[in-house]
Amino acid sequence: MSTHPSALSRRAIAMLKAVGEGRAELRCSCEPDLRVDGLSCCDQNTAHDLARAGLVRAAVVVAPGQWSPAELTDAGHRALGVFPAAA
Repeated sequence: MSTHPSALSRRAIAMLKAVGEGRAELRCSCEPDLRVDGLSCCDQNTAHDLARAGLVRAAVVVAPGQWSPAELTDAGHRALGVFPAAA
């Protein structure tokens, strides 16, 4: 999966936006699943691709199989064209 914004599908962009809005969680595993607003995402393959591409990650370290809030990485912010405020 390319991380260039024009290469991302509309679904991938929507998933990234949900993560950026704090509405998503990842199940920590070698292929992390994503749920948005408490509902399992309909396209887990895209969720896996986003994690493998380094665009999303778990915000909190949890045991394998457990859910963690999801967050955008710096690459995820760049892919959306949104940059986090400097601390």
